[in-house]
Amino acid sequence: MTRSHTPHLAPDRPSGPALRLDHLTVRYDTVVALDGVNLELDPGRVCGLVGTNGSGKSTLFKAVMGLVKPYEGEVTIGGIGITAARKSGAVAYVPQAEGVDWDFPVGVRDVVMTGRYGHQGWMRRARRVDHEAVADALERVGMTAFAHRQIGQLSGGQRKRVFVARAIAQRAPLLLLDEPFAGVDTTTQVALTEVLRDLAADGHTLLVATHDLAGLSQLCDEAVLLQGRVILHGTPDEVLLPENLARAFGASTEPQEVA
Repeated sequence: MTRSHTPHLAPDRPSGPALRLDHLTVRYDTVVALDGVNLELDPGRVCGLVGTNGSGKSTLFKAVMGLVKPYEGEVTIGGIGITAARKSGAVAYVPQAEGVDWDFPVGVRDVVMTGRYGHQGWMRRARRVDHEAVADALERVGMTAFAHRQIGQLSGGQRKRVFVARAIAQRAPLLLLDEPFAGVDTTTQVALTEVLRDLAADGHTLLVATHDLAGLSQLCDEAVLLQGRVILHGTPDEVLLPENLARAFGASTEPQEVA
C-alpha cells in the first residue's frame, strides 16, 4: 500500500510526553488490576503493550480513556488531564471487538464519519474538513473503494481496517489499539502495520496491545511488559529476550487481593 505523505494532517505535538502515567493504581473492589504503573510515551512513537490475559492491558486502556477511575495516581495526555483530553479529541480508541449490529444499514463512510463527531458540534453537520478527513482515513487503510459498502458485507479484516480508519479520522494525537491484528489475515496485518508506522511518522503516538510477538519489532519502537505493573519498558528486542518474557508469561495471572 502506498500513499502520498501528508504532513499537514499531522497532530500538534505536545510540549511534554504524549502519555504519562504516574503511579497509576486501579482497583475493582478488593482486586488490584494495576499497581503503581509508571509510563511515559513520547510523540511519534509506537509502543507495544505485551502481557498475558488478565495482566491489566484492558484496564490500562480504560484508565487512559477515563472509563475507570484510578484508586491512586494520575493520567495525563499531552500534558492535560483525561477530561480535557477527551473533550478536545486528543485520544482515540480502537477496541478489540466492536459492539455493532452488522445488519444495520450503515455504510463504511458513515462509520468512519463517526470519528469526526467530536469536531462537529451538537448538530453533527459534516463540513468539508470532515469529508476530507474521512477520505484521507479510508485511503490510508486501503478502503476507499468500499466507502459505500454496507459494513456487514465486509470481511473481518476489512471491518478492522474501517474501525482503524475511524480512529484516524478523529485525528487524535494519541491512539490506543487493542489487539488490532486479532482475526485478520496476513495481508491485512502487513497493511495495518504500514498504516500504523505511517501515523507515527506523521507525529501520532500509538499504544498497541498485542499478542503478536513475532511482529513486535516490525511494528514497535518500544514495548512494555505488563503484569499488573510494568515489568519492563524497553526496546522490542529487550522485551523479547526469553528471560524477560518469562517474567511476564511465567508469572501467575491470579488477581492480587487487597490486604
